[in-house]
Amino acid sequence: MSLITPFKISVPESKITRLQQLLALTVFPAEPANIEPWTRGPPLADIRRLAHVWQHSFNWRDIEAELNELPQYMAQIEIDGHGLNEVHFIHQPSAVENAIPLLFVHGWPGSFLEVTKILPELVKGGDDYPAFNVVAPSLIDFGFSSASKKSGFNVDQHAEACHKLMQALGYHEYVVQGGDLGSAVARILASTYGPTSCKAHLINNAAPAEPTAESHPALHAEVQATPLTDGELAGLQRTQEFSENGNAFYRLQSTRPMTVAYSLASSPVGLLAWIYEKLHDWADDYPWTDTEVLTWVSVYYFSRAGPSASLNIYYENEHRHPKKPLFAEMQVEIPDVPLGVARFPKDLILLPKLWHHTMGPVVYENEHTCGGHFPAWECPSAIVGDLRAMFGKHGGFDVDGN
Repeated sequence: MSLITPFKISVPESKITRLQQLLALTVFPAEPANIEPWTRGPPLADIRRLAHVWQHSFNWRDIEAELNELPQYMAQIEIDGHGLNEVHFIHQPSAVENAIPLLFVHGWPGSFLEVTKILPELVKGGDDYPAFNVVAPSLIDFGFSSASKKSGFNVDQHAEACHKLMQALGYHEYVVQGGDLGSAVARILASTYGPTSCKAHLINNAAPAEPTAESHPALHAEVQATPLTDGELAGLQRTQEFSENGNAFYRLQSTRPMTVAYSLASSPVGLLAWIYEKLHDWADDYPWTDTEVLTWVSVYYFSRAGPSASLNIYYENEHRHPKKPLFAEMQVEIPDVPLGVARFPKDLILLPKLWHHTMGPVVYENEHTCGGHFPAWECPSAIVGDLRAMFGKHGGFDVDGN
């Protein structure tokens, strides 16, 4: 049985002092004159402003106190071949009887923070929509969970940790929502622990395979006969744009993570720029406040495993033994675990909707008109609505299996 104890965030004062000292010592790069903002990365003026706020007026203790109002816990989870690991998580049960156990899995450069905007609504219930018992862990190497102890801790181990956490909480059957790395974990949960435990999954940033005449003859014929919508054409353009101009982080983090790790670990401003670029580029014109940006970045800076530990999953996923390419495995059809897909126009991967059916039985699909890669933060009502619709009385999935 896993040991579960209450948890409060308490960053040592020495770490806060050290952060301020390093911010004061920052040497900023030169920026060419007369360039279009954001064409070469975060503008110097933005990073100077954020660094100044971080050093002089951002109050981590206020953020810490606010976060500590959430029901947080630490669980000791035994991972096969990797010993005991400590998993930090939020657990907010609903007061509604027969609420659905929901595992919310964050991505990168997100964290458990992403669940905080949707948490109050998810635990509510109504005549036409269900309530959820919400569990939102920090992945190993992220936030206040422990560091992975050795190489080989890839998406399979992250899924194992999440599954065993749900079991330890008494949720022997559950559903999953995730995007980015969270969608990868959700797919592995579905393929490994479904349909017995993992009953269904709703993902954004879906990465389906293209149906072929050999793999899915009927679906392939339907794809060939169905013109792409304006939304799908825009999605393909967005996917191509990301592949050409926004995917360098993935190649670096999955091949030479230590090269960038030195900068992220030693330079708070380096970490800030690395994350802030993604928050800006991957969102749908979301008006990030300085406090929001610095809170997200501070969770990485003050993380238990260190500012660069979150890079590990990228390398490990691409170097699994035996070789199992992550995207290929995510594309494997899972025939017995219902799938829901939420599409947001500024997400990173947006392939034709009919392709989703190569992933398994699609019981719910919604194409939103706004939103990007961080929907639970950018447009929380959209994700709440998707979960309520998919698992509600008139949705595509009956949680009782009827």
